[in-house]
Amino acid sequence: MLRLRAGSPAGPEGPEGPAAPVVYEIIANGCFLMDTSDGRSERLLIDAALDGLPADRERPSVLIGGLGVGFSLARAAEQPRWGRITVVEREEAVIDWHRGGPLSAVSAAALADPRCAVLHTDLVAHLRGETGPRTTYDALCLDIDNGPDWTVTEDNGSLYSPTGLAACRDRLSPGGVLAVWSAQPSPAFEEALRNAGFSEVRTEEIPVVRGVPDVVHLARKGA
Repeated sequence: MLRLRAGSPAGPEGPEGPAAPVVYEIIANGCFLMDTSDGRSERLLIDAALDGLPADRERPSVLIGGLGVGFSLARAAEQPRWGRITVVEREEAVIDWHRGGPLSAVSAAALADPRCAVLHTDLVAHLRGETGPRTTYDALCLDIDNGPDWTVTEDNGSLYSPTGLAACRDRLSPGGVLAVWSAQPSPAFEEALRNAGFSEVRTEEIPVVRGVPDVVHLARKGA
C-alpha cells in the first residue's frame, strides 16, 4: 500500500516555523521512502550522471527510474544539456500526485517540458524490454528503493542482480553512465557493478544530519 502523508517542516533546505511549507512523505507498506524536505541526493543523482558523460555527448538522453517526489525529474528539466528525458514509474498514484496533486508544485514545470515523458510501467520490465521497444539511453538514474541492500518490494531485488545489471548495461549507449541512489553505502553493490562489466565504479556521499550518508553509486559502460 502506497500513500502520501503531510508531515512537519524539517531538513536543511526547509525553514521551520508556522509559515514553513508542508513536507510530504511517501510511505510504502508502512515504510518511509522519501519526502520533500531536502532533495540534495536526488539532484546529485542527475548531476553526477550528466557530469560523468563525455563532454562532446550532445543532447544526451536520460532514463529516470522512479518519479518519487519529483526532485530528480525537476533537476533534469532544469539542465538544458539533456535531450530526451524519460521517467518510468509503476505506481499510478505517484503519477497522479504529480499531475494534479500536492507534488505538482515540484514537478509541474518539468512535466510541461516537451523533452519529458512519463511511462506508467515497471522499471525492471522496461529495462528488460518487456514493455516496449528496447530504447537505449546515455544515462540511467535509478531510485526505486532505499538501496540495493534495502528494497521496497521483493521483486525489486532483481534489478541489482547480475541479470538486472546486465539489462542496465544493455540499455546504455557506449560510454553511458549508470547512477543508483541508496540510503547507505554498499561495497557489495560496487563489486557487483564491476563483476557486471562496468568500469569507473565509484560512490558519492551526501552527508545527513543523523546516521549514515545517502549515496549515489556510479558506473560507466565501456565505449
